[in-house]
Amino acid sequence: MSGYGRWRSRAWLSGAALLCLALQACEEAAGREPQYMVANGNPDRGKVAIQRYGCGSCHTIPGVGGANGTVGPPLEFWSKRTYIAGEVANTPDFLVRWIEVPQAIEPGTAMPNLGVPEGSARDIAAYLYTLR
Repeated sequence: MSGYGRWRSRAWLSGAALLCLALQACEEAAGREPQYMVANGNPDRGKVAIQRYGCGSCHTIPGVGGANGTVGPPLEFWSKRTYIAGEVANTPDFLVRWIEVPQAIEPGTAMPNLGVPEGSARDIAAYLYTLR
């Protein structure tokens, strides 16, 4: 990808992140905790997928047996977080993309590409948003 193409991609991500943060700030100012719905995501299937893909070997994830890894950050209170990997707003679309291909969000990240298909990524994201 050319320098301009990379810049355009980053500019789009930055603009989308700012919009999401503004919407989140409005909800919080109104005294409501942001609510995230993941289209076609199922938290129960997500919990199973988290175990299947071994997410708990690197992360501590509440409610998932054996998920007590310390390599990556703990994922408790996920729904209250503002950013994903310090790069983009914590929104369902960005989270699904992060789970599918983390390097698309943060090139060079230590988060491995586990080959999680979109459906499973949506389910995992739906589970993570239950963590309040």
